Amino acid sequence: MEGQTATWAGITVAAIGLFILANAIKIVQEYERGVIFRLGRLQGAKGPGLFVIIPVIDRMVKVDLRIVTLDVPSQEIITRDNVTMRVNAVCYFRVSDPSAAIVQAEHYGLATHQKAQTTLRSILGQHDLDELLAERDKINAQLQEIIDEETNVWGVKVTAVEVKDVELPENMQRAIARQAEAERERRAKVIHAEGEYQAAQRLADAAQVITPYPAAIQLRFLETLREVATEHNSTTIFPVPIDLFEAFLTRKAPEAPPAPAAAPAAQPAAGEGES
Repeated sequence: MEGQTATWAGITVAAIGLFILANAIKIVQEYERGVIFRLGRLQGAKGPGLFVIIPVIDRMVKVDLRIVTLDVPSQEIITRDNVTMRVNAVCYFRVSDPSAAIVQAEHYGLATHQKAQTTLRSILGQHDLDELLAERDKINAQLQEIIDEETNVWGVKVTAVEVKDVELPENMQRAIARQAEAERERRAKVIHAEGEYQAAQRLADAAQVITPYPAAIQLRFLETLREVATEHNSTTIFPVPIDLFEAFLTRKAPEAPPAPAAAPAAQPAAGEGES
């Protein structure tokens, strides 16, 4: 009996020892940290690798240090110029201080999610529609800075915030399309006018060069004739020098003949009118 009792006692002690050893040895991965609480008091974070804690007295909470992708759902906002739209975004964050993440926030992921939603509505409401569409990088940097400053006390580091999609009302989309079309037409007219101005300037310079040489003008006429008389063209143009019409243009109109002189009035005969 005594031998059996000793055997069972040894088995019990071995089982208790294995249980204590299993609960004392902890292993955390490279991307994790173990936050240790001893009798309720924070002892700090340990890891990665293998370490030993005191069973029953110590309690460990694992914290993942990898970057978390947080999808911020669509938020309905009103811009500074009173345009209603829906905007969604994505937030990237990671735990920088495991101890603060466990002690300062009950659920640091949920807290970061709510902070991202409220900040997205408040910041985008301070900008005009054109700024939201044209200065996306600037707004993303502003959102990241504000959210990171608020979540830093929770041991959370916000690495990036990006506005993914901006949903505009249909009437606003048509207005933006008309504005873009008008802008393209304006640029086209400006470019066309600039081209006409440059062409006129070049023609004026060419006229100053060619004016002292009448033979050059005739050669230019012949070159124009060659360009017009292409293949399968039944029209032939013969340039006529303007000098032929110069005599007709400069000839003066004939002067009108002088008007005839008026006849003298008749003199009364002698003796007429005498009584």
